[in-house]
Amino acid sequence: MEVDQQSQGITFHAVDIAAEAEAADDDDAAMGEGGQAGGAMKPNFPPLSAQQLRAGAKSDIRRIRCPPHRLTPLRASWEHIVAPVVEHMKLQIRFNPKARNVELKASQFTEDPSALQRSADFVQAFMLGFEVQDAVALLRLEDLYIDSFEVRDVKMLQGDHLSRAIGRVAGQDGKTRHAIENATRTRVIVADHRIHILGSFANIRVARDAICALILGAPPGKVYNQMRNVARRMNERF
Repeated sequence: MEVDQQSQGITFHAVDIAAEAEAADDDDAAMGEGGQAGGAMKPNFPPLSAQQLRAGAKSDIRRIRCPPHRLTPLRASWEHIVAPVVEHMKLQIRFNPKARNVELKASQFTEDPSALQRSADFVQAFMLGFEVQDAVALLRLEDLYIDSFEVRDVKMLQGDHLSRAIGRVAGQDGKTRHAIENATRTRVIVADHRIHILGSFANIRVARDAICALILGAPPGKVYNQMRNVARRMNERF
């Protein structure tokens, strides 16, 4: 039924308004289903390659500072560091003796956009004290991380108390550290009052809990048993 409404000399027809609303709804539905309206195609943007990303952006460089106590190991292991970065990651690498930095830069042959960051993590792991054979796993696997913390983050210790806590983590001849590494499948570096752990997220958590328990004064035997039980449950789960 048609209804007329007059206001200030203007006549509105309810039937015409309803018809226009239905036509607008049909146009919106056609736009959503077919991706086109009035002959206009929906734009399609393919992903950019690594070469295209570099062509449209500034040259990206990573600089990793070399601590003074790692200069000699860096010279001794330089060939082993350069080989995977250049051959597998297709990057450019050099050492700046004036600034004492290792500089990484993408080349025209670089294919992986994440190669630069992963190589920087690899070099940074070596600077923290990890062996090249262990740090190179950061280039091959994507689920490896490095967790760093200080002994004082766990418990505020000073003087001889701090030294004893560090000794408890390392153990005699490094036996405690090796036991933690073997049980949790991680690599642990004790650098003075700083501790670095390399491994997967779950394994890092188990190793960190064991190290924190040793710092807080838990008996080593009890820590070993708890750590082995957790590691065994993780292996059974996966």
